[in-house]
Amino acid sequence: MRSVEPAHTIKLQKALADAGHGARREIEEWIAAGRITVNGETAHVGQRVAPDDKVRVNGRLVQMKTGDTRLPRVLLYHKPEGEIVSREDPQGRPSVFEKLPRINNGRWIAVGRLDFNSCGLMLFTSSGELANRLMHPRYELEREYAVRVLGEPAAEALDQLKAGVQLEDGLARFNGFQEAGGEGANRWFNVTLAEGRNREVRRMFEAVGLTVSRLMRVRYGPVRLPPNLRRGCCREFGADEVQSFVKSLATSPKSQKNPPGPSHTQMS
Repeated sequence: MRSVEPAHTIKLQKALADAGHGARREIEEWIAAGRITVNGETAHVGQRVAPDDKVRVNGRLVQMKTGDTRLPRVLLYHKPEGEIVSREDPQGRPSVFEKLPRINNGRWIAVGRLDFNSCGLMLFTSSGELANRLMHPRYELEREYAVRVLGEPAAEALDQLKAGVQLEDGLARFNGFQEAGGEGANRWFNVTLAEGRNREVRRMFEAVGLTVSRLMRVRYGPVRLPPNLRRGCCREFGADEVQSFVKSLATSPKSQKNPPGPSHTQMS
């Protein structure tokens, strides 16, 4: 006979994610590495916990929020070049987290990354579950970028980018590729991807002999970078916007290629 778990328990990685301690996949890695204990014993992936269980991460007691139905917090940030998406850096470089408002009983979780020399839209949330929904490959949320390259690209290079480029970690292909003009020695392109491999856009252009001089993310899923959100500044969604945003994630990836007119996803 199959055992039945008590109704008031929840999977450990989900409870920690709901409480804003990290994305679910990140927490699963912590569990596998032995960094989490439950009631003094090393936790295991899939373990269930109750509200009165004592959970520690790296030896520090953390608050659980099993059954918490409050809306997650969602923050938009316009990342400038010259900031890292990490809380710690041996080189002491500026971090995006230094610009974010404080959050009680949890932490801001970055949805994806932008490298040190890239800029544009970043999303942060207090919910590990929401972060997982936004980043997991199976949901195929598109990322859109404005890319500036040096020089006049050869037609062969552009054809190769449109067809797909073989990288060291597999074939990479843009969902959308559009020339966007340019002046002098620079040319602009708008490209979209439905995955978030490390430095993928830069590596694709470099693979066909093109040098990226600027890379800016202008959209993540249904959310566009607000034109009035200045670099280094953030803007938090209100409760109605969070509800609308979460609801929009239920739509198919195809419907997000051309997000609707002005709304919570395109603020003026």
